[in-house]
Amino acid sequence: MSRSSEAAAMKRKRPNMDSPTQGLVDAERIVLDVVRSKKNLGVWVAEVKKEANLAPTIVDKSLTSLVKKKLIKQVVNIQNKGRKHYMAVEFEPSEDLTGGAWYSEGKLDKEFITVLRDTCLKVIEMMKVATAEGIHDFLKKRKVVECTSQQVAEILNSMVLDNAIIEVKSTGLGEYHSIAVGSVCYRSASGAAFGTGPKTIGQMASIPCDLSDDATDQPSDAPEEPSDYNSDATD
Repeated sequence: MSRSSEAAAMKRKRPNMDSPTQGLVDAERIVLDVVRSKKNLGVWVAEVKKEANLAPTIVDKSLTSLVKKKLIKQVVNIQNKGRKHYMAVEFEPSEDLTGGAWYSEGKLDKEFITVLRDTCLKVIEMMKVATAEGIHDFLKKRKVVECTSQQVAEILNSMVLDNAIIEVKSTGLGEYHSIAVGSVCYRSASGAAFGTGPKTIGQMASIPCDLSDDATDQPSDAPEEPSDYNSDATD
């Protein structure tokens, strides 16, 4: 690109007082449009330079300026952490970029996974049999672990594959009487004690000690405990 073309690209447009992009130069508007067009997938710097059809130095300056003006942001792409990736501020990164709920700042959150896994196992052993929804309700009510119902479901599936727990369907009889017939629920695997059995990641983390307190305060789908139930039996 010639010097005259670069100069033209940097000329300011007449400000629009009603627009958050007021005062942007032409080059910044072009770069912003490219970044915004990628929505929640964001865009790599090299792709911006290719699509904007501007001199590399102009693109770099425009990106820096747009970040300072809080119109775009730099995000982590777990598949290519060494590449600078940008996204418009109005979008949140897709799971393709972040790795989903199991990642924190681009890194697999092993400590959180271990805590949630072991906590779910302790809840199952305390309840004898429970659904994913029941476990999530219990954790949410007690504020033991902050997580989503989807995370609980995924961690339970992982535990089934590791033979730490078994997946069964409610018969509606006996200890399943409070769970709808046919509902998927979980039990501790035979011989699997709390804190033992196969693990997919890391070492056993500290589990909140108040999980077994007031054991009768359970979600609606949990089976009733015998009158002589000892809340410390599973510790």
